[in-house]
Amino acid sequence: MQVLQEPEAIGNRLEAIAQRTGGAEMSEAAHQVEAILERVRLEGDKALLDLTERFDGVRPDPLRIPAETLAEAWRTCPSGLRSALELAHRRILDFHQRQLPRDISVSGVHGERLGRRWSPVDRAGLYVPGGRASYPSTVLMNAVPATVAGVQRLVMVTPPGPDGWPKPIVLAAAHLAGIREIYRVGGAQAIGALAYGTDSIPRVDVISGPGNLYVTLAKKAVYGRVAIDSLAGPSEVLVIADQSANPTHVAADLLAQAEHDPMAAAILLTTSAAVGKAVQHELEAQLRNHPRAELAAAALRDWGLIGICASLEEAARLSDRFAPEHLELLVERPVPLADHIRHAGAIFLGPWSPEAVGDYLAGPNHTLPTSGTARFAGALSVETFLRHTSLIQFNRQALEATGPAVIALADSEGLHSHAESVRLRLN
Repeated sequence: MQVLQEPEAIGNRLEAIAQRTGGAEMSEAAHQVEAILERVRLEGDKALLDLTERFDGVRPDPLRIPAETLAEAWRTCPSGLRSALELAHRRILDFHQRQLPRDISVSGVHGERLGRRWSPVDRAGLYVPGGRASYPSTVLMNAVPATVAGVQRLVMVTPPGPDGWPKPIVLAAAHLAGIREIYRVGGAQAIGALAYGTDSIPRVDVISGPGNLYVTLAKKAVYGRVAIDSLAGPSEVLVIADQSANPTHVAADLLAQAEHDPMAAAILLTTSAAVGKAVQHELEAQLRNHPRAELAAAALRDWGLIGICASLEEAARLSDRFAPEHLELLVERPVPLADHIRHAGAIFLGPWSPEAVGDYLAGPNHTLPTSGTARFAGALSVETFLRHTSLIQFNRQALEATGPAVIALADSEGLHSHAESVRLRLN
């Protein structure tokens, strides 16, 4: 794990980490995704079955998972795990219900009425990744805001495992969240199905949910035909720590990101060289006998960083330069430091707020902006599944009062009929 002390060197390294998904690999993957999407568009279900057999080693025919299979997954889920899912669902639901935006209705000075009305999209596509792990938490984090928004049809896609089925815990979470339409297909081909529609899978209006590079590139390619939540890259955490931080906790939190993916980033900015050194030793110790040691070690080697900073203010500036997905403040006074942070997907304040609680059940959504996009984007939310419509109602008095200005502006742009449509009414 690289250790740096000069602010500019730390900043440059942070920028390189933020751009870690570019290059020739991205270009080659984009070409493959384009071919997959075109085949799904032209061949529909046949392409889904063929591509799933090619990439996942199974032919999921039929694609849709029976409702009784979902109910059985929930019924046979261990009671302790079922209780944990129910607790997470309650907390996530409570937080997202508070996000519902209000309609706007305004009466103008001349009698006109103006407004903005929110309404849900008709259909939402929820992508739940498989691969290295199963993610029931992702099911809840996607389904809950869509349900709160009022979306009537939720369509979930998720890759099948070696036995041809997603993990039972994923199906149990879907049952709890009220999802009844689930298809066992993943990858870029699943995104294509949601965007274009096939005989089995309906075309949706919004696609949400994280995935691998191919899923992300597919979402990027179909954006415009459908809406998407974001282009999620590999996960990342940045920890700001002072001398009060517990190195054992810091190392565990860094590994909690590194174990996701070999492209995950785990970064420590600390004002204490002693803490930085102790964290290095702790990382080595905690990697021994770690069930995902090889994967986590690769992430730390390639995308890990310990930066020794002169002050917490310097650490905050460097953090903003990186705009992390997850930011932990393991310092004596985390709240004042958080006030100085401008760019972060989620901020975890103090020693009792590990990033893992946000992943599972704190309440706010765990689908967050990555790769520096926290500079302009935020978490998945209820609004992701809503659209707003402007409402404009002028009466004669309002048009007489404002019409001359409309005519003047239209004439200035050379748009004759714009001006004429008002002029004829006033005459």
